[in-house]
Amino acid sequence: MCGIAGFWSPGVQADEGLLLLERMHTAMQHRGPDGFGNRHRDGVFFTHRRLAIIDLSPRGHQPMHSDSGRFVITFNGEVYNYAALRKQLEAEGHAPKWNGTSDTEVMLAAIEAWGLENAVRRFVGMFAFALWDERERRLHLVRDRVGIKPLYWTQTAHGVAFASELKALHFFPGFDTSVHRGALAGFLRSNCVVGEQSIFEGTYRLSPGTILTFTEAGRAPSRSVYWSAVDVARAGLARPFEGTENEALDRLDVLMRDAVSLRMVSDVPLGAFLSGGIDSSLVVAMMQVQSARPVHTFSIQNETAAYDEGPAARAVAQHLGTHHTALTVTAKDALDLIPRLPRIYDEPFADSSQLPTLLVSQLARRQVTVALSGDGGDELFGGYTRHVWGPRLWNLERRLPEALRFALADAITARSPQKWDEFFLRARPLLPALRIMGIRMHKAAAALRVADPVGIHHMLSSHWLPRDNVLLQPSEISTSTAPLLPGADVADEFMLRDLLGYLPDDILTKVDRATMAFSLEGREPLLDHRLIEFAWSLPLKFKVRGTTGKWLLRRLLRRYVPQALVSGPKMGFGIPLGDWLRGPLRDWAEALIDEKRLRDEGTFDARLVHQRWKEHLDGTRPWEFHLWDVLIFQAWRDTWRA
Repeated sequence: MCGIAGFWSPGVQADEGLLLLERMHTAMQHRGPDGFGNRHRDGVFFTHRRLAIIDLSPRGHQPMHSDSGRFVITFNGEVYNYAALRKQLEAEGHAPKWNGTSDTEVMLAAIEAWGLENAVRRFVGMFAFALWDERERRLHLVRDRVGIKPLYWTQTAHGVAFASELKALHFFPGFDTSVHRGALAGFLRSNCVVGEQSIFEGTYRLSPGTILTFTEAGRAPSRSVYWSAVDVARAGLARPFEGTENEALDRLDVLMRDAVSLRMVSDVPLGAFLSGGIDSSLVVAMMQVQSARPVHTFSIQNETAAYDEGPAARAVAQHLGTHHTALTVTAKDALDLIPRLPRIYDEPFADSSQLPTLLVSQLARRQVTVALSGDGGDELFGGYTRHVWGPRLWNLERRLPEALRFALADAITARSPQKWDEFFLRARPLLPALRIMGIRMHKAAAALRVADPVGIHHMLSSHWLPRDNVLLQPSEISTSTAPLLPGADVADEFMLRDLLGYLPDDILTKVDRATMAFSLEGREPLLDHRLIEFAWSLPLKFKVRGTTGKWLLRRLLRRYVPQALVSGPKMGFGIPLGDWLRGPLRDWAEALIDEKRLRDEGTFDARLVHQRWKEHLDGTRPWEFHLWDVLIFQAWRDTWRA
C-alpha cells in the first residue's frame, strides 16, 4: 500500500517538475512513510510514497522501470498472486533477470510479456497504477476491478495529472477548486461523492476495472474496460451454479480460504478487524486455521449498549483463540477526530462509521502494518436490509393502485420515526437491529411513492431527496431507472447496484482513507474477483433465504464457530451520532450551521436545515444522518476554502 502521483506536462523544466512532485508526494506522506522516489523524463514525472509490505529492501523501491526500459510504473496496492505469475513467466521464458522479490517487478515483466490488458486480467489483487510506455509515448492509468484502491486524475492547459488522493492534485497548475454542483447533490443524497465525478470541477476518479490511456497530454483519453461487474453478474445469472447447496458451500470454503491465504502473505506484522459480524468473523476464522500463532484482532466498543460490538467480537475472538485488542469509543474521541476528517477524506464524506473505522485503524497500527477486513460480503450475499425487504416492498407496490400506495405512505409518515421506534420496542424486546426502525419505516414510505424497483433502491439508499430542495441551486446527477439485470430478481438488481456504487464510493473509500491515515494497509479477501464471479453464479436462494441474508456465509461460518456466534443482529459499525449531536457535538454543529452563515453562503436552505436541527434537538425526528451530511460539507468547505 502506497501513494502515487505524477503528471505529463510537455516542456516543463526538470527542476520545476521535481519541486511539484515533492509537494505532491509530501501531501501523501501518511500513505508511505517508509520513503519516496521520483522519476522524470521528457515532461513525464512520476512519484511514489512507499509503505513497505513485500520485499522491504531498496530493490522494491518505486517508481520502477521494466527490464528493457520500455515501461515505468508507480503502483499502489498488492498483486497477491505475483509468486505464481513469476513462475509462469519463468516457465514461458519471459522472465527477466530478477532484481528483487517484489510484486511490482513481476507486474512489469508480465506487462512486457503479455501486454497491458492481458496482464491486468491475470492480476489477483487491489491496485491503482500509472504506467508510462516510452516506446509508444503513452500514459496508462489503471484501477482494480472493484475500486479498492483510489486513483484521481485531472487535465488542464498544463497537461494531465494523477494521484491517489485529491490533496496532491491541488498543487498542479490549473487545478479547478470550484465545487461541482451535481457532485454536491449526489453527496447529499448518498452521504459520499458518487461515480466518476469528484467534488471538484474537471477532476475525476478512475472507474473500477478501467484502463485510461493518454496519447497526448492535451488530448482526451481513450477508455478500455478490462473487467465489468455488470458483465460478471449477467454471465453468472445466465450460467448458474448447478450443484447442490452443500457443494456450493464446499466450493465457497475453498475459494475463501485461498483468498484469505493470499492476503496473509506479508513481510510485516499482520492482523484483522473483528466486529463479531458474519463477514469479519469468517475472515478471522480462516486466518486462524491457517496460522501457527494467534492472529492479532482489533475491535471497537461503545459506551452505548445498542451500538456496542465489543461482546460479540470478544466472544468470537475467545472461541478462535486470537490475540484480541479492543478500544471503547467515546464522544471525546469523535471530537478529537472531527477536525481531521476534511483532510483525511479530501472530499465531503459523511458516512459516520468513518469515526470508528479511523479509531480501529489507529488501534491496529500500534501492533501491525496490515489488517484484513470483511468488506464485500453484504454486496455479494445479500447482507443489507434492502436486499431482503426491498423486493418484498416492490411485490406489494405493484399490486396496489397508485392512490392506495400514496395513502399508505402518508399514513406511515404521519407517525414520526421516534414514534415508530417506540412502537417496535413495545412490540418486541430491545434488539440493536430495531434502533432505527423508524427511519426504515419512513424510507419505506418514500419508496412507496415510486413506481419501479430501481427507484425503490434509490429511495432506500438515499439521505436528502431531490424534493427536499435543501440546495438553493439544485442540481442532480442523472440516475437511470433502467434495470441493469432485466428479468432478474429485484434482490439481484439491488446487490449489483450496491456493488457498483455503494461499495466503491462509500465503503472502500472509507476504509482506504481511514487505514492510510495511519499508514495501515487494509486487505479485503471477500473482494477477490474469483469469489465475486462465483457468488454471482449462485442461485439467489443460497444468499437470501426468507428474511435472512448471507445464508451461505452463515452456513460456512458455522463450520468454524458455534451457532450462537452466527445468529447475532447486524450492527453496522454504528455510533450514537444523534445523542452526540444533542450533547458533546452540539456547539461544534451549531457553529457550522449558524443560520446567518448559511444565508450568507447561499448553498443550503437555512430555514429547512434549522427546522430539522430543531426537530432533532427536541426529539421530534431523528435527523442525525441528514444533518451530518450538511455539517461535514460545511467543515470540508472551511478546510479547503482556507
